[in-house]
Amino acid sequence: MKIVALALTLLFGFSMKHGDHKTVHSFEVNKLDGSKMDLSQFKGKPILIVNTASKCGYTKQYENLQSLHKKYGDKLVIIGFPANNFMGQEPGTNKEIAAFCSANYGVTFDMAAKVSVKGKDQHPFFTWLTKQENPDFTGDIKWNFEKFLIDKDGHVVRRWRSGVSPEDKEITGAIDKLLK
Repeated sequence: MKIVALALTLLFGFSMKHGDHKTVHSFEVNKLDGSKMDLSQFKGKPILIVNTASKCGYTKQYENLQSLHKKYGDKLVIIGFPANNFMGQEPGTNKEIAAFCSANYGVTFDMAAKVSVKGKDQHPFFTWLTKQENPDFTGDIKWNFEKFLIDKDGHVVRRWRSGVSPEDKEITGAIDKLLK
């Protein structure tokens, strides 16, 4: 098991901290700057996870995500996961993605390192995430800027496709419900 965990860490920048994955909190991922982000640090807070891209028709949603980040402050964790799975719309390096997000959208919420969110090289975190039961749907990510809302205990509670703005009342209402 230790050899498998080491191989996953080296290949995907991901570790099996707690052996099996019952919640988001059992994962560790790399950030754009190369440092590690242990998702267990977010226990007790809702998390909005979004697969992102810099050259997509939905890229303007970075602005909406940053607005949510300002609105909720430290009560809500937002994590963007850049991915180049859809028509090459995230061709940049981690450094280029960080510069783009900062210069164009003033992004200050957490950004993970670039990953694959579907296919044979799918990051293990997204393999797990897309299989989690929720009232909306499970299965493959269809495009950039799909959203997963995680409750304070690390479980997927809602999921939305790309066309739903991060500031849509359906999303903010679900976040507000988790914050009560």
